[in-house]
Amino acid sequence: MMALRRLAASPLAWLFAGLLLTVAIYAPGVHGGWLFDDYPNIVDNPGVKPASATLGNLISAAMSSPASEFKRPLASLSFALNYISTGLAPGPMKATNIAFHLANGVAAYLFLAALLQAVGTARLTARRYAAIVAVCWLVLPIQLTAVLYVVQRMESMANLAVMLGLWGYVHGRVRMRNGQRGFALVLASLAAGTILGLLAKETAVLLPLYAALVETFVFRGRTAPDEAAPLDKRIVGMFMVGLALPLVIGSAWLFPRVMDPKLWATRDFTLGTRLLTEARVVMDYVVWTLAPVPRALSFYHDDFAISSGLFSPASTFLCIVVLAAWVAAALLLRRRAPLVALGLALYLAGHVMTATVLPLELVYEHRNYFASLGLLIALAGTSLALQRTRPQRNVLAGFVAVLAVLLWSGVTFGTAQAWGSPLSLAQELATRGPNSPRAQYELGRTLIIMGRYDATSPFTARAYAPLEKAAALPKASILPEQALIFMNARMGLPVKDTWWTSIRAKLTARPASIQDESSLGALSTCLRTADCNFPAASLMDAFLAALSHADATPRLKAMYADFAWNSLEDRTLALAVQREVVKAAPSEPAYRIGLARMCIALGDTPCIREQLQWIKAANVGGWLDGDIATIESQLATPRSS
Repeated sequence: MMALRRLAASPLAWLFAGLLLTVAIYAPGVHGGWLFDDYPNIVDNPGVKPASATLGNLISAAMSSPASEFKRPLASLSFALNYISTGLAPGPMKATNIAFHLANGVAAYLFLAALLQAVGTARLTARRYAAIVAVCWLVLPIQLTAVLYVVQRMESMANLAVMLGLWGYVHGRVRMRNGQRGFALVLASLAAGTILGLLAKETAVLLPLYAALVETFVFRGRTAPDEAAPLDKRIVGMFMVGLALPLVIGSAWLFPRVMDPKLWATRDFTLGTRLLTEARVVMDYVVWTLAPVPRALSFYHDDFAISSGLFSPASTFLCIVVLAAWVAAALLLRRRAPLVALGLALYLAGHVMTATVLPLELVYEHRNYFASLGLLIALAGTSLALQRTRPQRNVLAGFVAVLAVLLWSGVTFGTAQAWGSPLSLAQELATRGPNSPRAQYELGRTLIIMGRYDATSPFTARAYAPLEKAAALPKASILPEQALIFMNARMGLPVKDTWWTSIRAKLTARPASIQDESSLGALSTCLRTADCNFPAASLMDAFLAALSHADATPRLKAMYADFAWNSLEDRTLALAVQREVVKAAPSEPAYRIGLARMCIALGDTPCIREQLQWIKAANVGGWLDGDIATIESQLATPRSS
């Protein structure tokens, strides 16, 4: 009996129970399908589907992500390893994501236990609080998209490196404060955590900032706990070199770019309106994290209202005031309640990249994967402070924590159930986001898939309404029109002129977005493979509308070159455009390979050799071996007269 009681009181037992609970609430979502950016990064990305686990194939897979110019190689490599093991099935990939989420929970526990002890909390109390906070963090409903949305393994992998880096940092600093050797561990933890995390996603670059906040609020730059002790020059120097210097250099590089209106041309917001809007977004995240309402956690937030001024809407000014008070509270509490202050600061730091000057989309729930931990740390710090003054509140704090875990688990489990099948998810998200073009499009697309391009299927008949609605909503891309054209063309039904007219109007009015480009590419591929039957001239007019803007991307031009080559059969135009593409993006091997293939067909040997020379130089680790072999084979084969 005593052994059972000790086990029940063990923080590790609580953590283990929380891990099992997390598996249980996420299990229904494993049976779901692919979603949104899963397609370009995994489903439609041949790079993460290698035939075998050779070194060249794995390097090629690691460098295949279209999500970022930094390629995020560790995440892409993990997708490839999943594919080699279980094929292109979303279930095993989602299960792998859950495993990474559990690992993050354990890393959060280790970091929090070390952090709580560093501020003077008794060892057992620290571990108990660390277990409670880690379990709460694991079951938060706002974490769901970082877990069941396969492509966001990028976020969870990067976060794992960050969590472990912080754990090592705190552990090393405690050793230093105790007069032991620890600086090497501090330095190694930050360096390894940042580098490994960056190989999964760029958000890991914030690790030095998080560590600097831990240093500011907990260790205060000193090796000894005495306030009169001098600052440790090694710590100060480390942050000058590892944080301040990169910040200055990065800001100098970034400032001219974010001030260039061309950078914002594909967005429906400017730098100014983005900053105003993000004040509301960051405060909404707090509510969505701690008091989540299913309607708010809708995955698609493309219908989020943009702030056009300080008082438009009025909540913009209020949120800015609250954020200013938030910063002031963190500074005022840094000595009396360092954990509370640190948690508040970490939450804001978690949004420094995604909620400021970068021209990213405005709202994504997975951006709170680390930031939400800051909120929980602040709550834990508040609870500890209250218990020091009134120990009888210990039972009340435990009751509140259990209740929170149950409520959050219930919301997460309900949403995970909706994620259990593509149709149920599409219907749920369309209900949660009635004014979201993406949510309505996704419902229509899912119904098309369910209908299997059968004109007599009831699913097919139901697909038109959400797609037509999506096309008419403000800020909609051309994805809905593309889906309607694709569907009717594949079924041999008439394609409405109004769909093409809508596409041309949207692409003429604004620069093409990534979704617009993907839509044009999909239509071009469908026409090339003869799966679709519609006039090539209609698609050409759409391409020309998109290319009418001066800042058309190399990706869009490459799609147009492919269209001109295969569908228009205008080799001169295709070659000229492809050369423009290579000139605009000379370091992208795919464009060089495309140009080489065109030159092979035209018998232009100097052009082939020029591109082949560059491709060979870029073939680090053999990841381009297959392309090189194909080009050399075709080069050696005499052209038939």
